[in-house]
Amino acid sequence: MTGITLGFSMDALSVPLTNILPSRKAPEGLATSRKFKQIRSSIEEVGLIEPLSVTQAIKKSSQHMLLDGHIRLIVLSDLGYADAPCLVAKDDEGYTYNSRINRLSTIQEHFMIRRAIERGVSPERLAKALSVDVSHIIKKMTLLDGICPEAAEMLKDRQFSAEISRVLRKMKTTRQVECVELMVSANTVTTAYAEAMLVATPAELLVEGKKPQKMTGVSQEQIAKMEREMANLQGQYKMVEQTYGQDVLNLVLAKGYLTKLLENGAVARYLRQRQPEVVAEFELIIKTTALDQ
Repeated sequence: MTGITLGFSMDALSVPLTNILPSRKAPEGLATSRKFKQIRSSIEEVGLIEPLSVTQAIKKSSQHMLLDGHIRLIVLSDLGYADAPCLVAKDDEGYTYNSRINRLSTIQEHFMIRRAIERGVSPERLAKALSVDVSHIIKKMTLLDGICPEAAEMLKDRQFSAEISRVLRKMKTTRQVECVELMVSANTVTTAYAEAMLVATPAELLVEGKKPQKMTGVSQEQIAKMEREMANLQGQYKMVEQTYGQDVLNLVLAKGYLTKLLENGAVARYLRQRQPEVVAEFELIIKTTALDQ
């Protein structure tokens, strides 16, 4: 790790707002956007959390070019701040630091909200700081209530609507796990998908033991077909899950064997002359990098 230098200073520098020069023009309608209102509410309630990112002072002046934090700069100016804490970049590259940040997953956000409330921050204050309705904070706070640990574990790195939890709570533990497995494998963690699976869930796998109301625009025959297809899909998923490791091993061994086989000039010429279609299939296997190819 030798020779690696930091891209910006470790200590924040307090810079007057008049000495910070924006590097781009603010978009039209910014002041009425949700993002602007959230940032403004947060700064009003708890102050500036993330410092601005600026270049080093321009030669023969005390002015800095702003690299990241244009909305924060506008909000600070509107609220009457005289200066702002800034991280000073050590090069002149226009780099947007926020583009390198991994956003919080929904479950991580849930734990942060729970921790804040446990430490005495009221849901109303959190709602005001985030510029959302207090009911949104309540939903985030109770996100995992009624959700089994196995399903929560599969969702821990995902971003999803809190409404999905509302749907999953109506299912028993085993069905929750099945539904989350299907949503994750299909990469479709949405409320609509969850509600469709709820309708296709047998009554004995529901907490209240009765089927939910019909989905709008879906007939009884379509629901019955959905239930059959869902059961079939779950069986196929379980089968693939059980054999996936062995299938991957077989693919790796086959690729290695066929690669060496076609590296033999005499064998490759013979196969191309006598069995060209077989050679084409062998080459496809060699180029395969995943089972889904």
